[in-house]
Amino acid sequence: MSFTEEKTNRKLPKYLQIIDYIKEKIGNGEWPIGSKIPSQRTLAKDFHVNRSTVITALEELMADGLIEGRMGKGTVVINNTWTLLAKNSAPNWEKYVTSGIQQPSRRIVQEINKSESNSDLIQLSKGELSNEIFPLSAMKEIMGKVSKNIEAFGYEEPKGYLPLREALSVYLKTIGIQASPSSILIVSGALQALQLISMGLLQRGSTVFLDQPSYLYSLHVFQSAGMNLTGLPMDKEGLLPNHIHMTKGERGKAILYTNPCFHNPTGILMSEERRKEILAASEETQLPIIEDDIYRELWIDENPPYPIKTIDKNGHVLYVGSLSKTLSPGLRIGWIVGPEPVIERLSDIKMQTDYGSSSLSQRVAAEWFTSGQYQRHLERVRHQLKIRRQFVTSALETNMKNAAVWTIPKGGFFIWLKILPSISMKLLYKKALTKGILLNLGSIYAQEKGNYIRLSYAYASLEDLQKGIYELSLMIKELASK
Repeated sequence: MSFTEEKTNRKLPKYLQIIDYIKEKIGNGEWPIGSKIPSQRTLAKDFHVNRSTVITALEELMADGLIEGRMGKGTVVINNTWTLLAKNSAPNWEKYVTSGIQQPSRRIVQEINKSESNSDLIQLSKGELSNEIFPLSAMKEIMGKVSKNIEAFGYEEPKGYLPLREALSVYLKTIGIQASPSSILIVSGALQALQLISMGLLQRGSTVFLDQPSYLYSLHVFQSAGMNLTGLPMDKEGLLPNHIHMTKGERGKAILYTNPCFHNPTGILMSEERRKEILAASEETQLPIIEDDIYRELWIDENPPYPIKTIDKNGHVLYVGSLSKTLSPGLRIGWIVGPEPVIERLSDIKMQTDYGSSSLSQRVAAEWFTSGQYQRHLERVRHQLKIRRQFVTSALETNMKNAAVWTIPKGGFFIWLKILPSISMKLLYKKALTKGILLNLGSIYAQEKGNYIRLSYAYASLEDLQKGIYELSLMIKELASK
């Protein structure tokens, strides 16, 4: 929500509106002592004024003793309307905020996360299906059906709503996985699956081997739990298993994470042979595998190879799936398939964290599977992604032929774009943002060499994709000429 959407007295001069707004935030305890207030630029943008108006407001608040500018920290709250009158000061929330176990996201990742909700931006980065592809009528129909048949419901059993796990057991057979409902855990999206694994199966100091670059580097799921990420190189067939080398101390304290289908961010599809090699390396070293397969149903050209889990006869693989990429992230429904003792352990941890995923969402998800609507929806999604992929590759050929190189993905959401001129990617990101275009730079995925962008063709409209790529090409040429 922007500041101007919140309650302000619009009859007052703008600088007084800003003062009242900040005082209200401070007085209500929303911005406690030690909080950094929004930048002058942000306030000017949200109140539709120039920065001199903001400076006038801030100077008055400083004179009142409520805020002060601090070197390297911006402008912070130093008092509130209560502490100015009272002897006891408020707790130092800033100290608490910086002391939490969960590490904060990198500043650029936080900025991207906030900007992804800005509908005024051209979203060239967003890993989500477009609203144009969202099955609104089918979702209304299914939700209506569920609501008509609904009875009183409370917490589900620890592993999740049984009819959904039964439906998933049937669905998983279509991709070669034999899993009974008792070996399936319903989670609130694939990210929660990783959090549960980090809490329930690994100890501090453990090593997480993973593809590099990887989406996991933009998060701090494992690092916040005191674990180390060790990146492994990839080629056009996926992760290179011969680079897995464990020390004696790592045995029993390591796990391998991989995203074999339409890898995020590179779009690489792991070959069938490579999947066999990875499982063989895992079995030889007794290294468990997390197979994150949330993009597999988004194939465009042909069915991808069966999951690694299908050839796992010894329980090495924890298989993670989700409806967030294929149907709706708002449902918050995912699943983990694994050995029953592991699923029992993770289900106990889940009960301790949230006492189960949404009962309503689980019922809706079950209806999508059992009605046959999910497979019909996937066919429509693949058709739309094929159109979008063709459109974007054509736009890239027209506008970026001499500025970048790329490989056409066989499915998923992303094109991994390597920018050829030696330019500042941070400057490109900032310049694009001022032009109303949001980018995801390769650096947030630990791409250490070369200049890369993860370009999504799944979310923005075709018109915005065309405009965004054209504007991007102009910015690259401009930066390269300096």
